[in-house]
Amino acid sequence: MAYVRKDAATLTAGEKRRFVNALLEVKRRGEYDEFVRMHVEYYASDGERGLRTAHMAPSFLPWHRRFLLDLENALRRVDSSVTLPYWDWTRDRTTTSVPWTADLLGGNGRRSDHRVMTGPFAHREGNWALKVGVTEGEFLTRDLGRRSAPIDLPTKSELEWALKEPEYDVAPWDSTVTRGFRNRLEGWGTGRGSASWRNHNRVHRWVGGAMLSAASVNDPVFWLHHAFVDLQWYRWQRRHRGARYLPAAAPGSGDAQHGRIVARREPLPPWDVTPAELEDVGRIYRYA
Repeated sequence: MAYVRKDAATLTAGEKRRFVNALLEVKRRGEYDEFVRMHVEYYASDGERGLRTAHMAPSFLPWHRRFLLDLENALRRVDSSVTLPYWDWTRDRTTTSVPWTADLLGGNGRRSDHRVMTGPFAHREGNWALKVGVTEGEFLTRDLGRRSAPIDLPTKSELEWALKEPEYDVAPWDSTVTRGFRNRLEGWGTGRGSASWRNHNRVHRWVGGAMLSAASVNDPVFWLHHAFVDLQWYRWQRRHRGARYLPAAAPGSGDAQHGRIVARREPLPPWDVTPAELEDVGRIYRYA
């Protein structure tokens, strides 16, 4: 029977406590840092050689869908009642709203060094030392809203701009495409400044701190953010009935993307699963 992923704003006090405790236990066991390492390993950009799976490619959505499932399974091994909540950043848009509360993810970083000082993931609590991809120390950092050069979270209309796209993705299947649902949601834009970051990408920049790097998994908000991104794929599929993951076939040997992206029925590293097999997860979970 499918379990339910809930809006973080609707969680009861008990649900928040169990989710946080399960995360802390996965961290204590050493499993959590392996998720950080995996995300760093599979973060490849357009300019790099070889296969791209996690970002700047059609497989952005199925890759993260499977990544979320792996973390969720780890949490449920600790407490079978726990599921991943999602953060609706089109509605909960302030630095003090959900999920930035003391009983969930804690608040903003302090001005001097962006260190998070409140909540269960604050370094002083002793349970959340960063060990992978650390550049500024082992404490969690955030700069919500980017105080020195403020930006806003994406709006409902900006998300709708992505959802109305009828095609999943288009050639050349990278960060430069201006059509297609995948990149409009992933958010690689054109131009300079905050306007060049859309939807998913702008949320990473709005949170700031640890969320700015390939090691963004160090901030637990990564999972709530990507659960909401996954929900958008779920909604897009229902709006555009019959639309499928693209490309259906791998680019040919003369194509610049040959060997660089994953087609619908090709294995999606590091798992033995294809994007096609991840298009329908209704028997595993659903969204409230």
